[in-house]
Amino acid sequence: HDLARVWKPYYHGDFDMDDVALHRLGVNRLGNVLVPNESYGIILEKKLQPMLRDLWKEGRKSLSTKELLWEFGRRTESRDSLLWWAWKNRIPVYVPAIFDGAVGYQLWSFWQDHKDFSIDQFRDEGELSDLVFGAKESGALMIGGGVSKHHTIWWNQFRGGLDHAVYITTAPEWDGSLSGARLREGISWGKVKETAKQVTIEGDATAILPIMIAAALVRPRR
Repeated sequence: HDLARVWKPYYHGDFDMDDVALHRLGVNRLGNVLVPNESYGIILEKKLQPMLRDLWKEGRKSLSTKELLWEFGRRTESRDSLLWWAWKNRIPVYVPAIFDGAVGYQLWSFWQDHKDFSIDQFRDEGELSDLVFGAKESGALMIGGGVSKHHTIWWNQFRGGLDHAVYITTAPEWDGSLSGARLREGISWGKVKETAKQVTIEGDATAILPIMIAAALVRPRR
């Protein structure tokens, strides 16, 4: 979505809109956000396929997700993209589930005619292991659940668990899902240290995260 929104707008909608009517109009709903077809899959195909062809012609035929996303960010040439800022500041971005969704489909589609092209996720895992095992202390700010959350706590179990952890979620605990799992559950797995400074915040990250960042920016440094 970071890439798609660089090139096409999303719109404000409502949770109770008629989804059948939206489908017939070619509009997808993300909660109360409206994403027209031309603002997602169509524009991603139009923009990403040429980028992938250029990378392939340059001899970049095997990339980690970090390398690929840096290249996408660089080639957007847009300060509105989080990936552009990640590339500019050399901030690694790892996506364990890169093949899930519209970007993954574009990668698969490109691969159909370029079978020597590949995404080397083992390189990502190697870098993640180096980060974990090389850290004197390890902390994580996790916004929402899913694969990214689990990958973070999974790798940290091999160093005895996270030392510091903040998790923001709207998911309920009682359904047994990973997204609903509180950080204290991770202690039982060794993914969060028994002595860790950790807190699970139940609430909307779009409201909570800006407040947290603002507080961090104004807090005097020790």
